[in-house]
Amino acid sequence: MVQSKDFWLITLLSLIRVIWGILVSLLLGSVLAYLTTQVKLLHILVSPALSAIKSTPVASFIILALLWLERDSLPVLITALIVIPIIWANVSEGIERVDNELLEVATIYRFSLWTKFHRLYLPSVAPYFMAACKSSLGMAWKAGIAAEVLATPQHSIGTELYFSKTYLETPTLFAWTLVVILLSLIIEKLFVFGLERIGHHWKLLPKGGHHAEGS
Repeated sequence: MVQSKDFWLITLLSLIRVIWGILVSLLLGSVLAYLTTQVKLLHILVSPALSAIKSTPVASFIILALLWLERDSLPVLITALIVIPIIWANVSEGIERVDNELLEVATIYRFSLWTKFHRLYLPSVAPYFMAACKSSLGMAWKAGIAAEVLATPQHSIGTELYFSKTYLETPTLFAWTLVVILLSLIIEKLFVFGLERIGHHWKLLPKGGHHAEGS
């Protein structure tokens, strides 16, 4: 399969869908965490919804989303839905761990919003954000591929898995499964490595590699 141009196109498009979903979820989960820690009413409204998302089977979301979304967009949404609750929970905990005395000092001396973010929130949140990424990346990839299997968009690994199963092409099925496993490991390692390099460069993470536990 590696010798085929279609293999690389299919793999690339599946990667783009999943990575796009991960990036969207990292942004939305972090913004939502900040808003819910600042506005308690919003936390009361959002928390049950995110808990429901975590406990609902991925297949249910996929089937419901098929009623409204295009097949190519579905893996992005499903990936984001899986990751957002994890990012929200961890980032919220990191924000709540910021020292209240330091926040009072920042208020007294009228620190700018950027200074508060860079000096207070970012060092506190970074370990929790890293833990969330480590615990969610593998899940995000599996959820994205599962969405592709049910939605069968053009040029996707999930579609190839579906057709391999339908036409009883067992060697191809095992080959694509191996590709999914290898890509999951590669994505997780590269993404985490990049985040750790950034964290160590800005002195946001301990060099020993110990991070907060994922929620």
